[in-house]
Amino acid sequence: MLTNIYKIFKGRTWGMALISFSLLSACGSVPESAIKPIKIDGSSTVFPITERVLASYESEAVNQPVKELKIEGEFSGTTEGFNKFCAGETDINAASRPISTEEMKACNSNEIRYIELPIAFDAITVVVNPNNDWTDRLTVEQLKTMWEPTAENQVTQWNQIDPAYPNRPLTLYGPDKLSGTYDYFTNAIVGETGASRQDYVASEDDEVLVTGVAQDPNAIAYFGYGYYQQHQDQLKAVAIDNGNGGVIPSVATVENEEYQPLSRPLFIYVNAKRAQENPALEVFVEYYLDKAPELVADAGYIPLPPDAYHLAKIHLQRFDVGSVFEGKPQIGLTISDLMRQPTKF
Repeated sequence: MLTNIYKIFKGRTWGMALISFSLLSACGSVPESAIKPIKIDGSSTVFPITERVLASYESEAVNQPVKELKIEGEFSGTTEGFNKFCAGETDINAASRPISTEEMKACNSNEIRYIELPIAFDAITVVVNPNNDWTDRLTVEQLKTMWEPTAENQVTQWNQIDPAYPNRPLTLYGPDKLSGTYDYFTNAIVGETGASRQDYVASEDDEVLVTGVAQDPNAIAYFGYGYYQQHQDQLKAVAIDNGNGGVIPSVATVENEEYQPLSRPLFIYVNAKRAQENPALEVFVEYYLDKAPELVADAGYIPLPPDAYHLAKIHLQRFDVGSVFEGKPQIGLTISDLMRQPTKF
């Protein structure tokens, strides 16, 4: 039996599946009493991937090895998601950045052990309205001038970014403070996590940002590549010049390590104890990793090499806990860097 639950999250309707299936595990039927609801929260950037995994699971329900699988979800942002995850309120946190030192401490104080699983690569995409005919390239320094804290109420016109640009209002859209994309972008562009002007239209719902730019010729925004891919007819991507000429975000420029410093890995973090206690959670995450190469691409992001997903499944099956990033912000990572990261569980 399948019942759809529809919830409103920050003004957006998200249909999440409450799924009940009759299935068999490798050891026979899983007792109904052993199955608990799976609670997911976190990144809106990762949300399109998770949404597709849920839809795929629903379509293949009769072939899955769990009985009475129930999924509940929100997308309150990476940071707020970690707050809930480290308090033991959720089972999976989707994240557009690695867990921070403070979040590691919070998890540790609540005896929350987690399995860190990379699932995709993203290219944070800077977009403007298609009617913007004065720029299709911005340097990292120009983006800093636009977004640094000292720009607040001071840098308000396009010609302050470049005298060749028109004297038109500079309308800024971006993720809110609870977003991992906000954390990553401010660190990569301004040089400090969380350092940003605040006089901009902020939302954790990327669809709000898309709509804002699509309706305003003077607007500019940044968000995950998947949202740009879904709305290419309404937006224009800006090439980013990191000192070697402008580079447009694409699967190719991420894979060949040209799109920097706005390429980054995406993750899911899994509560290890809950995965041991709830057979449905481990089965669902294994399914997520199995389907990731296909569904990551369908969501508009960049899949990892097959070996990366194989390694992630090994970590899940072993319940290997911890983070390879030691709580430190990671800027400029490439897919090959991710594969070379030492395992520190």
